[in-house]
Amino acid sequence: MRTVAYYKGCLASLSAKELDTSTQALAPKVGLELIELEAVTCCGAGDIHEAEPDYYLHLNARILAYAEDTGVDSILTAYGDQFDGKIVVDITNPLNFDTFDSLTVPVGSSAAAEIQARLPESTVVKAFNTTFAGTLVGKQVGNQSTTVLIAGDDTSAKQTLAAAIEAGGISTIDAGSLSRAHELEALGFLQLTLAAGEQISWTGGFAVTR
Repeated sequence: MRTVAYYKGCLASLSAKELDTSTQALAPKVGLELIELEAVTCCGAGDIHEAEPDYYLHLNARILAYAEDTGVDSILTAYGDQFDGKIVVDITNPLNFDTFDSLTVPVGSSAAAEIQARLPESTVVKAFNTTFAGTLVGKQVGNQSTTVLIAGDDTSAKQTLAAAIEAGGISTIDAGSLSRAHELEALGFLQLTLAAGEQISWTGGFAVTR
């Protein structure tokens, strides 16, 4: 039996409950144990998507991040060998979405470091967690150019990722070893809480001036 995160959404919860009923009934027959995501919101399809597309993206990013936090062990255990020899880019911010006031990793550690420990045959780099989706699309944070901070222990892997990002017209900075992911996740945590508290916009955030 494989454990998977299950997001019902508004449709299966309210107006089309038969979708949920049939999914719950069929899942065990195909070897799946469904773990329902509880601390999640509407995905924003429809009105929010039309009116605030950037906010819509962040709603869904939050849902996916919560699902990843719930099932990361299962995912890496089930598919870990498929990452052997590959560069794994960790974009997560391990935020406690129940409280929105703490990280879910031990003090001094990081999600990236924990993933690297579970994928010893892979090369993990941390990137993108300090840039909101809107700043990647628009390539601007206020009047500054968007910059992606990259941390990792393998210089070649960081250069490969940086080349791909820069080919898309976005600057990068090598933030140091994978241990710096701890600071990047703290920065991402602060930025998320400021945006959630409406102190900054989801198309804003921290910028780098060289």
